[in-house]
Amino acid sequence: MGRVRKMQRIPAEDRPREKLASKGVPALSDFELLEVVIGSGTVGADVSFIARKIQKLLLKGTQAVTLEALTAIKGVSVATAGKILASLELSRRHLVRDNTPLLSQADILGRLGDIRTKQQEYFVCISLDGGQRLIAQRTVTIGTLDSVIAHPREVFADAIVDRAASIVIAHNHPSGDPKPTQKDITLTQHLAAASQLLGIMLRDHIIVTKNNYFSFTQHHLLN
Repeated sequence: MGRVRKMQRIPAEDRPREKLASKGVPALSDFELLEVVIGSGTVGADVSFIARKIQKLLLKGTQAVTLEALTAIKGVSVATAGKILASLELSRRHLVRDNTPLLSQADILGRLGDIRTKQQEYFVCISLDGGQRLIAQRTVTIGTLDSVIAHPREVFADAIVDRAASIVIAHNHPSGDPKPTQKDITLTQHLAAASQLLGIMLRDHIIVTKNNYFSFTQHHLLN
């Protein structure tokens, strides 16, 4: 990976921001792009040190880049972590389009790893096109330790804009028990009714825990 470099020792024309201005974004390495996003370091942790740590985190996959993991790095504030996370999310929404269809239960579960260990309930909506390819994945609401509230208008608002053919909704149970509560069942029924009116199929509602999951479709609770 190379040694951490001191910014003041680099010729001005080769510093990331100056290089970006003179040669354009494609001329920068991943490491230099991180330095641009980070902006500046802190006492005891310069921008190159921070960029190197974040680059190592990225090598584990974007799912490893969380607010908690970023702020655990010396010199990374909540504001800096927010810049990194916002950059990744913008890329996911507008630049990166995975054309691999999400056909199986395993395909969908593979996208829910980040909410499995959350200490609050996160309600997620996955928009899919007619070929079951991902359009977008969004957190709709964040609830409490044992409850999450979502309204059909919140769930379907972005799916309508996406022109989604179908959606998969999911949330986590921090308790470790994936069995749906009566509130989960009632909400799913309301969303299923709304999906029929809107013409956007509710493909499944999945409840995940750290080591288990519950699928409404697999248990024949969705038509």
